[in-house]
Amino acid sequence: MATTEAFSDSQDGLDRPGLDDFEYRPLSTGAIASAVLGVLSLLMFVAGRDSLQACLMLSPIPLVGLTVGLKALAAIRSMPDQLSGRKAAQVGVALAIVSLIGGIGFAGYVHATEVPAGYVRTSFQAFRPDEVDERRGAAIPVDIQNLDGKKVFIKGFVRPGTTITKDGTPVRRRAGRFLLVRDNNECCFGDQNKVKYYDQALVSLVDNKTMDDSRRLFRVGGTLRILPERSRAPGRPVYLLEADYLQ
Repeated sequence: MATTEAFSDSQDGLDRPGLDDFEYRPLSTGAIASAVLGVLSLLMFVAGRDSLQACLMLSPIPLVGLTVGLKALAAIRSMPDQLSGRKAAQVGVALAIVSLIGGIGFAGYVHATEVPAGYVRTSFQAFRPDEVDERRGAAIPVDIQNLDGKKVFIKGFVRPGTTITKDGTPVRRRAGRFLLVRDNNECCFGDQNKVKYYDQALVSLVDNKTMDDSRRLFRVGGTLRILPERSRAPGRPVYLLEADYLQ
């Protein structure tokens, strides 16, 4: 009878080696979060290709991922029998470090080398008058006034579907003349008359240069011409750029 009972217990698996040693360990939520944030941190390289500022704006992602990952590793180390996910946390930490250091370094390199020799960097943000300028009725900031007739470098997006004639009238696009705007969101696709004068510049390509009809970021360099009297006329470009550099 005892032999029969022993055989029955063996068939049920109650005396199988290692069965009593198996224990489920939940995956650390911190490790999962760290891995996800680590992957998202790679966006810093994408942003850094276009703008150092945009890259820096994404820097909280790897910082949070690094912090969460280190805390998850510490928790797993202190409770190895209760938590798993060490590799996920390690991957998240590694990606966060690479993105933080490499992404900012890459963006800094692009920023330092993108302006051609002989051009002065400017931006649509610099075109906008501040509160002091507005109080004294100046539509053009002093620093920008000093760039009139000089070669400048600016980045922006092409407003799709239209171009501007010499008198400021929107017409169908021509390859050599287009409207460059601050971003590819509302200012680009809204009504022409609703685009602020400091968020746009009329670009005329010289030397028979052409451009592709793309929504990507463009780097443009050329001689800046300013027509401040147009600032009160909706849809009339105040800033004109005779561009000899386009990338």
